[in-house]
Amino acid sequence: MDKNMISEEQPPAEKKSFLLKLAEKAEYARHRKLNPGPGYAWPMGAWFTIFFIVPIAIIICYSFMKRDTFGGVIHEFSITAYKQMLSKAYAYIFLRTLWMTLVSTAVSILIALPCGYAIARSRHQNVWLILVIIPFLTNSLIRVFAWMSILSENGLLNYLYGIGFKLVHFILRDDAVFSPYKFMYTKSAVILVSIYMYLPYAILPIFTAVDRFDFTLLEAARDLGASKLQSMLMILIPGIKSGIISAVIFTFIPIFGNYTIPQLLGSTESYMLGNIIMDQIQKARNLPLASAFSVILTLVSMAAILFMITSNKHEQKMKTSSKE
Repeated sequence: MDKNMISEEQPPAEKKSFLLKLAEKAEYARHRKLNPGPGYAWPMGAWFTIFFIVPIAIIICYSFMKRDTFGGVIHEFSITAYKQMLSKAYAYIFLRTLWMTLVSTAVSILIALPCGYAIARSRHQNVWLILVIIPFLTNSLIRVFAWMSILSENGLLNYLYGIGFKLVHFILRDDAVFSPYKFMYTKSAVILVSIYMYLPYAILPIFTAVDRFDFTLLEAARDLGASKLQSMLMILIPGIKSGIISAVIFTFIPIFGNYTIPQLLGSTESYMLGNIIMDQIQKARNLPLASAFSVILTLVSMAAILFMITSNKHEQKMKTSSKE
């Protein structure tokens, strides 16, 4: 009797599954209402697809096509562009681009480390940050032309060099004739202006990392007998590693694909991959070869970004594990 009453009171299995599905739908609707992020992500996903994925897909497709006589492409599969890209001349330009980029990035980081540290420890952070950001408000071409006026034969550097030259030879009573030094149209000029142009990209992430750093760790290291230099190298630098990696990536990628600075301040001996791409598009009208070089630039940039993301994730895991 009791068993029959209990079985009558219990809902059947179908009713249970229906109620469970209804509860799951209600919970899902509540979660969607509390977390509308996926809905807001659709416009960003569409923008990313249209303006990033689609152009890259077109470039990749063009790199595997044949060159047309009139500057277009023939829709036939070919790896001729990649074979041309592997020639000695283009390989030398690639190595030169990599070398100049690495030198510019390394010098930028060496300058950005003390600058970012000084700004983070200063009482006037806002003033220094405004001075760092001000160059962003000026057109890059105007800044490049300003450097052209400084580095030219009649520019400021040669003017100061001429004064020093005349003063030295006046003291030595020598009749040597002054000839302007060639600052422009050299690799050094390209590296110098590249450092100037992209130095803020290195300073800002390092400043952010230093500003968030716990300086009581340095005091503890000093109390344990470490010198100031040792505490900086052993505690501070590893503690701001994420900022340094971000600074390296933000500096390396734009310099590696730079076109304007080598074009205006360099010569054929300082041509970089960006100049080769533009020459293949505008002069040689070889779209498959230009696309192949663009694919290489894209792969290098994406590899650098993925490295930054994975290193940041690894650092976050290390921090959470140390807290636990």
